Amino acid sequence: MNIKITLPDGSIKECPAGITPYEVAKDISEGLARNVISAKFNDKKVEINTPLTTDGSLILYTWNDDEGKKTFWHSSAHLMAQAIQKFYPDAKLTIGPAIDNGFYYDIDFGDAQFSEKDFEKIEKKMLEIAKGKHEFKLREVSKKDALALYRKENNPFKIELIENLNDGEITFCDHDDFTDLCRGGHLPHTGLIKAVKLLNVAGAYWRGDETKPQLTRVYGISFPKQKMLKEYLELLEEAKKRDHRKLGKELELFAFSQKVGQGLPLWLPKGAALRERLENFLKKAQKKAGYQQVVTPHIGHKNLYVTSGHYEKYGQDSFQPIKTPKEGEEFLLKPMNCPHHIEIFKTKPYSYKDLPVRFAEFGTVYRYEQSGELHGLTRVRGFTQDDAHIFCTPDQLLDEFKKVIDLVMYVFGSLGFEDFTAQISLRDKEDRSKYIGSDENWERAEQAIIQAAEEKNLNTVTEYGEAAFYGPKLDFMVKDALGRSWQLGTIQVDYNLPERFDLTYIGADNKPHRPVMIHRAPFGSMERFIAILLEHTAGKFPLWLTPEQVIILPISEKYEKYAKKILNLLDEAGIRATIDLRNEKVGRKIRDAEIKKLPYMIIIGETETENNTLSVRKHQEGDLGSFDIDKFIEYIRQEEKKGLKELA
Repeated sequence: MNIKITLPDGSIKECPAGITPYEVAKDISEGLARNVISAKFNDKKVEINTPLTTDGSLILYTWNDDEGKKTFWHSSAHLMAQAIQKFYPDAKLTIGPAIDNGFYYDIDFGDAQFSEKDFEKIEKKMLEIAKGKHEFKLREVSKKDALALYRKENNPFKIELIENLNDGEITFCDHDDFTDLCRGGHLPHTGLIKAVKLLNVAGAYWRGDETKPQLTRVYGISFPKQKMLKEYLELLEEAKKRDHRKLGKELELFAFSQKVGQGLPLWLPKGAALRERLENFLKKAQKKAGYQQVVTPHIGHKNLYVTSGHYEKYGQDSFQPIKTPKEGEEFLLKPMNCPHHIEIFKTKPYSYKDLPVRFAEFGTVYRYEQSGELHGLTRVRGFTQDDAHIFCTPDQLLDEFKKVIDLVMYVFGSLGFEDFTAQISLRDKEDRSKYIGSDENWERAEQAIIQAAEEKNLNTVTEYGEAAFYGPKLDFMVKDALGRSWQLGTIQVDYNLPERFDLTYIGADNKPHRPVMIHRAPFGSMERFIAILLEHTAGKFPLWLTPEQVIILPISEKYEKYAKKILNLLDEAGIRATIDLRNEKVGRKIRDAEIKKLPYMIIIGETETENNTLSVRKHQEGDLGSFDIDKFIEYIRQEEKKGLKELA
C-alpha cells in the first residue's frame, strides 16, 4: 500500500506506507538526510523515525529552520535534566521547553542548593552523555501507568500535568537511562549535540502562579558545532554591553523605584525629551496621514471593559477594580485604549462620506505582569502605546490597511530597522474558544490582511493561534543589529468590537451599517520600543533623536565666556547642546563625552576664541577640523536629515 506525501513546494511523492520522515529526506538527497533533525506531518510534530501511514503534508526541518532549532534545544533540555539528576537524584523535574534562544528546565531541588558553581560539571556530564549517541524514543503510556511512575517518584508536578490529560494523549520520551513526560519533537539521537553552555539560574513559580511553589529555572543553550557556541557567547557579551538597562542608567534616560512600584518606569529629563521627540515624529506623520489626536482617561468604568471583552479575557491578570464611595461602582486602570476610542466615535453620527475616521493617542495603559516576568522597559506594568483606531467601511478596509503598512515602513526606515518579517497572526485552527465573533467575520478579516501583505510585497510568515481575541493581526518581527528578533508594531483587523458596541454609520442607501475597525501601533509601546532601539543602536541614536547632540568643552575657565556664547547660538538654532564646566583636563572631558556617546564635541581654547571658530570632534571618529558657527549649524542640520524621510 502506498501513501501520497505532499512537500512544501507542492510536489507529491508516492511512498510505501510506514516510510519515515528520515527516509523521505534520504530519498530527496543524502545531504538533506544528514541534516534533517525534525519534521511536521499534517501540522503535527513528529519524530523523524515516526512511520507515516496516511496521506498528508510533510515539512522537514534542519538546524537552519526555527522549528529545527526548537527541536534541538528541547532535546537538549532533556539532556540537561538527565545530567542534573546524576548529581541531584532527588530533584523533581517539571517542564523543559525550548525558547527563542536555547532552553530551560524548571526543577524543584528541595533542600539542595543549585547555583552557577554547578554549571561546569553539568555541562561536562551533558557532553559525556551526548557522545553516547543515545536515540530519543517516544512511546505512548496509559494514564494509569504514567501516574504510577510519578507517584513512585513522589513528583506532584508531573502528576498534576498527567491528571489534566486523557488516555491516548500521554507520551514518554526515553534516551539512555532517562525517561521524561513529553509530547514529542526530538533529535534522532544525543550525538548531534556537540556544544552546550548553561547560562543562568533564576527563580520561577510553578505555572507562573505566585501562590504555587517556587522552582529553580536553569537556562542553557546548545549547538551542533563548538564554533557556533563561541560565536554565540561573543554575541552575548556584546548584548550585555548593549543591555538597555545598563545604557539607560549610563545615559540618564530612565530609572525604577521600589517605592513607586515594580514595573513602573520613571522617565528622567533626557529620557522624557527622547520620548517627546519620538512622539512628535509620529504625530507629524500621523497628521499628514489624516489622523486626529485624542486624549482619554487612565481609568474607565468596569462595564466598559466587560462590554469590550477585555475584562473576561484579561481581568484576572489586570490590576484589580478600584471601588468608589458609591455602592457597587467599580473602575479599572485602563488595560487598552480601544474601548475609549470607540466611545469617542459614538459621540456623534457618521455617514459613509465621513469615513474613514482615524483617532490617535499616546495612551498609557496598565497590566499586572507577574513580578518574575518584569524586565527593564521590555516588560512593565505601565506603558504608553502609540495607539490609533481607524473606523472605516468594509470597502475601505484594504486600502486603509495598506496605508498603515506604509506608515510602519516609514517608522522602521527612519530608525534604522531594515531587516524584518511580517507575521500574519491568525486564529488557532482547532481551538476557537479563545476568540469572539462569527467565523464569517474572522474569515473576511484574515483575508484582508493576507491580501494587503501580498499587495505590499511583504516578506511574510503565517502563525496560527497568535491572533488577538477579537481579530487577526499583522505583527512585524524586526531583527536588531545583533540579529535578535523582536516583535515591533502591529496592525489588527476587527469586525467584533463594532458589533459589541453597536457601532453604525449611515450608508449610501440611507440605512445603518457596521464599520470595521483597524487597531494599529507602529512603535507598539514607547517603553519597549525605546529599549529595543537602545540595544539596536548601542545608545548611538540618530542625530535627530539623540537627547544631546553637542557638548562644548572649554579647555580652561578663561574660555568659558566664548563657550557660553556658542551654547546660546546653538540653542537659538534649535541644536541641543550642553557645556562641561567641570574643573577637569580636556582629555578627561573628551573621554567622558565618548562614554556618554555624545555625537559631537566642540573644543574651545585660545585659537578658537581669537578666531571666532570651533574645533569639532565626532564620537568614535575623532577630529573633524575647524568650523565657523554658521557652517557647523548647517552641518548639523544636514546630518539630522540623513535617514529621516518625509512620509509619502
